[in-house]
Amino acid sequence: MRSLLGILFIFLLLFSSCSQKRNLVYFKDLPDSIAVQERLPEIPEPKIQTGDILRITVNTLNPESNTLFNSGTLQTFDGARNTNPSGGQLNSEGYLVDRSGFISFPVIGQIKLAGLTRDEARIEMIKQINNYVKDPIINVRFLNFKVTVIGEVSNPSTFTIPNEKVNILEALGMAGDMTMYGKRNDLLLIREENGLRTTVKLDMGKKDIMNSPYFYLKQNDILYVEPTKYRDPSGDRTLRIVAAIATSVTAISLFITRAL
Repeated sequence: MRSLLGILFIFLLLFSSCSQKRNLVYFKDLPDSIAVQERLPEIPEPKIQTGDILRITVNTLNPESNTLFNSGTLQTFDGARNTNPSGGQLNSEGYLVDRSGFISFPVIGQIKLAGLTRDEARIEMIKQINNYVKDPIINVRFLNFKVTVIGEVSNPSTFTIPNEKVNILEALGMAGDMTMYGKRNDLLLIREENGLRTTVKLDMGKKDIMNSPYFYLKQNDILYVEPTKYRDPSGDRTLRIVAAIATSVTAISLFITRAL
C-alpha cells in the first residue's frame, strides 16, 4: 500500500513539474477589495488617413440638391469582419481617400480631408457645399475603422468597429481573448500613421496600461499576442498521459484500501 502511495506521489510531482506555471491574470497589481478611481485619460479623436473610406451624406431643404450631392459614384469595398450581432461580411460604399489625401465628391470635385478629424472634415464639407446651397447638414463616418488581432488568441481576425472607438481589452474580447499560451506581459502593438510605423510592447498584467496612450486603438492598428516558450503540442500530450496515469494509480489505491 505504501509503495502505491509513493508511486502516486511521484506521479503527482511529475505532473506538477510538467505543468509550467503560466501567468493568466490581467492587472494583477490592482489591490484586492479596494475601489480604485482614476481620471480617464483624454482619448484623441481619430484622424482621416490615406486609404480610409468615408460615408458622407448631405441633407438640405432642397430635395433636388440632396439627390445631386448624394448621387456620386462611390467605391464599393468588402469590409473586415463586422462586430454586430448578426456577424457576416460588411459590404458598403464610401469615398476613398487617395494617396494625396483627397476625395472626389459630386459637383465640388477634389476635397482634401486627410489629417482632419471627423468633425473637422464635416466643417470643411459644410464650407465647400455652402457655395451651392444654404445651411447643409453633413454627416461623416468612417467605414473602414478596423483593427487586427493575431497570434495566441482564440479567434484571430480583422474587425470593423462601427462606433470608431475600441480599446485593447475590447479588441481582445472580440478575438475570443488570449489563449493560455499568450504572453500577457508582452503584447505587441503595431501602428502606422503619418508615414511612420510605431511598434510598442504593452504589459497587460499592470493596471497602468489603462492610462497608456496606446490603450485606445486607432484605425488599422495590429495587436500581436506572442506565444510563451511553453507552447508545445507534444508537451500537452505528455500532461494528458501523466494525468491519466495518476488517475489510474489513485483508483487502484482506493480499490486496495477498500479490499483491506
